[in-house]
Amino acid sequence: MDLSQLTAKQIVSRIKSRELSATEVIKHTLDRIERLDGQVGAFLSVHREQAAARARAIDDRLAAGDDPGPLAGLPVAVKDNICTRGARTTCASHILEHYQPPYDAGVVERLEAAGAVIVGKTNLDEFAMGSTTENSGLGQTRNPWELDHVPGGSSGGSAAAVAARLTSVSLGSDTGGSIRQPAGFCGVCGLKPTYGRVSRYGLVAFGSSLDQIGPFATDVHDIALLLSAIAGHDERDSTSVPPTMAATPDFLAGLDNADIKGLKVGLPKEYYGQAGLDAEVSHAVGEAIEQ
Repeated sequence: MDLSQLTAKQIVSRIKSRELSATEVIKHTLDRIERLDGQVGAFLSVHREQAAARARAIDDRLAAGDDPGPLAGLPVAVKDNICTRGARTTCASHILEHYQPPYDAGVVERLEAAGAVIVGKTNLDEFAMGSTTENSGLGQTRNPWELDHVPGGSSGGSAAAVAARLTSVSLGSDTGGSIRQPAGFCGVCGLKPTYGRVSRYGLVAFGSSLDQIGPFATDVHDIALLLSAIAGHDERDSTSVPPTMAATPDFLAGLDNADIKGLKVGLPKEYYGQAGLDAEVSHAVGEAIEQ
């Protein structure tokens, strides 16, 4: 079985059914990162010892009949401008090269409460200011599909990690396209959630009135799975949407009950007339619309 081709949903299901152990999954993930990331450069740091210890703890909980959560044993990569307690958070800058935050970001707390395993921190344009991940102070990330191409940015490391199947899911941040654009460049799914839906606590800010943390995945179901874990009110973020104003939706149920028949979709026709739009891209988008 090639574990790298499993979706997040499949990984969690097989860990919970004891078909796979969290320890097996994390070892496979860490070994694959060690074997392949020298070519891609998606990761700035890998948490080998911490991830292995957490995987063993999750296996122990399962053996005792406990449910570790909806992301039990799932390997997750996190963009390196999201704080992780006691583990380097560099923002891809020599200025913060050795900085270890004394606290976890809100999304990291939620991931771990859901049973996920943080396997490492991913590369970005320095302080998230860029769109190619060439502007990292700590090394360039390459597009896994074509190593002489860029993965986009600023969350290029997170997008490349998923595209290379180093992890099935990851977290990035998006101010003006930093999840959506690298997702497109790397051929994966990426979502910038509605502002206030996901806590910004522990995110090193670029533009606080626009920043949002969001997921990358290989399919939309896994996007919903990860978003369900990280979304919700956080009183430490003054812009976090309170539950009295808007309850957090059930994103997975929304997928199960989705029927888009008859839905009207607006197409910005001006985009199709722009110089530089590749004819192959235009054709592929047109075919998808027709389907």
